[in-house]
Amino acid sequence: MAIRKSSKLPQTAMIKQILRRCSSLGKRNGYDVEEDGLPLDVPKGHFPVYVGENRTRYIVPISLLSHPEFQCLLQRAEEEFGFDHEKGLTIPCEEVVFRSLTSMVR
Repeated sequence: MAIRKSSKLPQTAMIKQILRRCSSLGKRNGYDVEEDGLPLDVPKGHFPVYVGENRTRYIVPISLLSHPEFQCLLQRAEEEFGFDHEKGLTIPCEEVVFRSLTSMVR
């Protein structure tokens, strides 16, 4: 299932915008950041997401963006939270489900 395009931005531009917001969120929440604003604990080719009621932070590879299962989670995140908020990319599912899904698609 592909991500539903609810905005006028192309999908790649929307993803870049989400990742930029996640990076700036790390800076505001006290994570060490490089000069370019990217958190030091996030390796190149990865991005942070926040999962579950406790908003546990996970670092996931960008390659997950191409998996239909992860795209479904992103669609649910957009429907529930929208992408225009200050709390980072929040995935609306239980942590155990998220860990299981990400281990299956890697």
